[in-house]
Amino acid sequence: MQAMAQLPDAPYAAVAVVRAAWREPVEALSAFADEAWAVGFLSGGGGADGRWSYLARQPDATLVFAAGDAGDPFSALAGMVGPPSPRLAGGPPFQGGVAGLAAYELGDHVEALGLARHPDWPDLACARYPALLAFDHEQRVVLGIGRGRDEAEADAAAKQALRWLEAPPIAAHPGRPAEPLSVSSGPAYEAAVADVVARIGLGEIFQANIARRWTGRLKPGRRPFDLVARLARTSAAPFAAYLRLADRALVSNSPERFLRVTVDGDVETQPIKGTRPRGRDAADDEAQAAELAASPKDRAENLMIVDLMRNDLARVCAAGTVAVRALCRVTSFANVHHLVSTVTGRLAAGRNAIDLFRAAFPPGSITGAPKVQAMKTIAGLEPPRGPFFGSLFWAGFDGAFDSSVLIRTAGFCADAGGWRLEARAGAGIVADSDPQEERLETEAKIGALVQALVCDPQPERRN
Repeated sequence: MQAMAQLPDAPYAAVAVVRAAWREPVEALSAFADEAWAVGFLSGGGGADGRWSYLARQPDATLVFAAGDAGDPFSALAGMVGPPSPRLAGGPPFQGGVAGLAAYELGDHVEALGLARHPDWPDLACARYPALLAFDHEQRVVLGIGRGRDEAEADAAAKQALRWLEAPPIAAHPGRPAEPLSVSSGPAYEAAVADVVARIGLGEIFQANIARRWTGRLKPGRRPFDLVARLARTSAAPFAAYLRLADRALVSNSPERFLRVTVDGDVETQPIKGTRPRGRDAADDEAQAAELAASPKDRAENLMIVDLMRNDLARVCAAGTVAVRALCRVTSFANVHHLVSTVTGRLAAGRNAIDLFRAAFPPGSITGAPKVQAMKTIAGLEPPRGPFFGSLFWAGFDGAFDSSVLIRTAGFCADAGGWRLEARAGAGIVADSDPQEERLETEAKIGALVQALVCDPQPERRN
């Protein structure tokens, strides 16, 4: 485990904000996207979840937890966040704190399954940011937010954040970023689906999410940020995000929230299960959405995960507060329609966001039900997932928390030849799953990401 810097008592007792004229967050990120520990939460696509984007850099402490490291990563994360500190009334949800990656295999610290590890990624990689930029897409203003021991230190941190906007942008390369991709065997995937269906028939599990793998390389001179810029133009998503480590990077175009916690302890999760591609024209698009809404198979798939998430939230929420606020609502994104449900709760006394994160990790929508047995099934059918189907999260100094499910995500690792890349897409397998249809679903889900990587520029498409 990489050690954290030691802090004096109440290091973030003060918080300050300064304002600046609007600038597109992706443009601002371009100036320091190649810097280790640069992070961006790049909300898009409109709606309540698309109001705020955040950029941060130059953390004052980092935490990397790899397989075999001693200690409890969740306790280490909680220690890095510290006890709740003051916040700006009426300010953005994220006002400084810890942000980073929780890889899928971090779940091995919740249930000791002996999961193999991805060769390129740690279980946890996060950093503490006493300053950040918050972009209000609704009011078209940028806020520099700073934390410190007193008002003067907090104000200095906020002003320093605004100075990040002075750096000239670095334009993304206009051409396609990647060489042609390779994809894991379609017949092998269909055989894995058939195996899961058989296991369901034997009563081992009710559902498991099984994924395929795409691999390739960036073209010479391209950088992971080029994919960020292309996706922002063509396929904006509410939980898009970017994380740069020294020789690795993640670019996510996720539509799915994992867990959100407010400073008052209100909890929300929004699992996605059930998919149809967008139509060729308006009539076909409407028909695809209607078919999804009426599909017993897709609704059953969603209901199983809603029930799983209810149980996960109930571990740390006050009795009687967990409720389903929306069930199987058709939600349309740039290249697919999804069924999205919303489960809410309220933290029990003495519980915090990191307790919830531990209780619910990894996300139920990309494991299956029952979760532990589904994870065992997945481990026998897939190589280690690493960042894929884990979470990018932020944990505020004030106790707030938000996180995504890392679907529609590409991981990049630098080597002597440049950047190699990997991406994955999965489907929830239930008793009546058809192997070929599930394979086609994985291709529909990853379509926008693949197009942004290997196709010539396309006109912008609005959700």
